Amino acid sequence: MTPRSLFHSRGTLAELFSGRANSFGLLRLLMATSVVVSHVYPLAWGHLDPLWERSGQQTDIGKMAVIGFFVMSGFMITGSGRRTTIGRFSWHRALRILPGLWGSLVVSTLVIMPLLYRWQHHTLDGFWNHPAGPKTYLKGTWDTSLTGGWDVSGVIRWGINNHTNFDQSVNGALWSLKYEILCYVVVGLLAAGGVLLRARRFLPLVTTALWVLILNDWINSPTWRGIPGDQGSGLNVPFIGPLSMHFLIHLGFVFLLGATVQLYRERIPIHDGLALVAAVAFLATLQWGGVFVIGYPAFAYLLFWLAVRLPRPFQKIGRKRDYSYGIYIYGFTVEQALAMLGYAKYGKLGFFACAITATVVLAALSWHLVESPMMKLKDWTPGPIRKLKARYGAPVPQAAAEAPAGAEQAHSREPEAVRPPTVSA
Repeated sequence: MTPRSLFHSRGTLAELFSGRANSFGLLRLLMATSVVVSHVYPLAWGHLDPLWERSGQQTDIGKMAVIGFFVMSGFMITGSGRRTTIGRFSWHRALRILPGLWGSLVVSTLVIMPLLYRWQHHTLDGFWNHPAGPKTYLKGTWDTSLTGGWDVSGVIRWGINNHTNFDQSVNGALWSLKYEILCYVVVGLLAAGGVLLRARRFLPLVTTALWVLILNDWINSPTWRGIPGDQGSGLNVPFIGPLSMHFLIHLGFVFLLGATVQLYRERIPIHDGLALVAAVAFLATLQWGGVFVIGYPAFAYLLFWLAVRLPRPFQKIGRKRDYSYGIYIYGFTVEQALAMLGYAKYGKLGFFACAITATVVLAALSWHLVESPMMKLKDWTPGPIRKLKARYGAPVPQAAAEAPAGAEQAHSREPEAVRPPTVSA
């Protein structure tokens, strides 16, 4: 790379990014794997990953993964909202999130937890009729509201009491799904109201307003490397459940940041020099503070730069088989099970190797048996609606091709107002 090329724009994001010419699949896979890496530390050893301390307790690997997922999700989901009807948009989002989630709940609650319970007690007596048993857990988790508790029949509590486990959740990574779904609802409403097509300036204005809130929290924090002080406040949303104001603002900001990039992609330059500045700025905020205010936008730009600047072979990863969502929804439970079974004795590297191997197997099964078959229904239209359209001469809309939105969330530290006290990242 010559000095001249370093300061030469490669073009705009609109010119360089397409559904078949981007590395989002690879980036999602890397972030999902980063979540598994991040959880090695709190689930098997009881402390957060090294980035937590090195950044002055601003963020950790899992938190940055969730930020990346929401940035890319905002970009892709807003694109989907612009080119599909509200009904088709809602159908696509439900197909991408819910079947995989429900499959993971069946496997974790009705397979993994009973096996662990029997290993603990040498019997299944008391598992199925436990006050906090699988029925209660499934009832409060299937819709992502997480109102059914975090444990199943005391399986994880047993591990905590025996000092093999340090987090009381069967799958603590599921917490971010409701924030993701809420963002989908917002995009759907904006699309239905014509905002995405006819009033796109509204999105950068809201994004800027959220950024100002985050900036104000940063200014008022005790130190430059401090966390904003809204961690304990919450909001209860019907059908979705309790939400943290901290994550509503922060995840909403990065999601809308990605959405704004989608709407103004013809004005976003892909510039190697800007990418270098963004990388330096991001690393500087980890060292001296300001990750939330400066680091997030810098990290977001790096993601889009990597999406179009990585070599072409990387663009094929995840195009046909997207295991990232499966890695996300299974990784936490797998690591909890391995910690309980004593796999921490193999050290962090050995524990991670075992965890990622088992997780990828489950993710592959999830993709081929659940997620991919369900995504084939994306163009399905109910019979009565199809007849009405045919009767009045209106063509049945076909879904525009879109990249998988899988694994658009990851796990990060949830405030005590929303989830039980935990050491998870």
